[in-house]
Amino acid sequence: MKRISVFGFALLALLGCGEQVPSEALGTLERDRVTLTATSSEIVREQPIKEGEFVTQGQVLVKLDDKQQLAVLAKVKAEEAKAAAYLLRLTNGERPEDIAAAQASLVRAEATLREANSNYRRIARLVEQRLVSYSERDKAVAERDSAQADYQSARENLAKLTSGERPEDITQAKAALDAAQAEVVLQQQILDDLTVVATRDGVLDSLPYNVGERVSSGSIVAGIQADTVPYARVYVPEPYRVKLQAGDELTVHIDGLAQSYTGTLRWIATEPAFTPYFALNEQDRARLVYLAEVDLPQEAKSLPAGVPVQVEMPR
Repeated sequence: MKRISVFGFALLALLGCGEQVPSEALGTLERDRVTLTATSSEIVREQPIKEGEFVTQGQVLVKLDDKQQLAVLAKVKAEEAKAAAYLLRLTNGERPEDIAAAQASLVRAEATLREANSNYRRIARLVEQRLVSYSERDKAVAERDSAQADYQSARENLAKLTSGERPEDITQAKAALDAAQAEVVLQQQILDDLTVVATRDGVLDSLPYNVGERVSSGSIVAGIQADTVPYARVYVPEPYRVKLQAGDELTVHIDGLAQSYTGTLRWIATEPAFTPYFALNEQDRARLVYLAEVDLPQEAKSLPAGVPVQVEMPR
């Protein structure tokens, strides 16, 4: 009986040890990863840099086919030139040659009108003397009225050429030019986006597509592992969540290194990973974990990403 009691106490002790909360948060070293996507569905034409090479901001990583976009850009540039020329025509006024021709037409119309008036007066006197018929007078009246209309038309045409265009037409032409210029800027940006460049310094981590393959719009065409100090991404056991806040200093152990680092907690999740706490009992809640990120000091910059780490929890 005594032996059974001793065994029972030992079993309870083992079970108690099995429920102990770990004193470390486990995870891996990570770096910021930048993914670059395609803005249109085109064929990959060039990949001047190989995977694993260090790249600097602005270096070309992937070139997509741009023949179609070049044609679109040429078209909108032609529309811009057309709008600019039309506005220039409105603001510069008519050519001196056109104004001179209008003046000559007015002089000719004026001379024709004087002749028509003289002819009408002569015919009117002859009609009073009963030397010509009334039809001749009617014909002279028609010629006089026609000459008067031609003179009025020539005078109005000259006034139009010399007074310039309406302000509303000029405003409309300016708006059309602004719209054409904006379209050129847009299409130029679309063309530039077909050349994918590095947006940060780092290591070219992946090129998912090969030269000659067609990519879909929005698909990832390059990935960069940023050239920054790595950080530890770990999962904090639930009992330690209330003891931690951003800015706390924690000891970080890295697999393969005897040296440990003092890191700074920069962020910890407000909700547990995987399972909501309210769906668990008190014993199960102790197994919950919270994702956290711990910044490492500058001397850890050369460490590779993906290495397992352990972060000591506060006592």
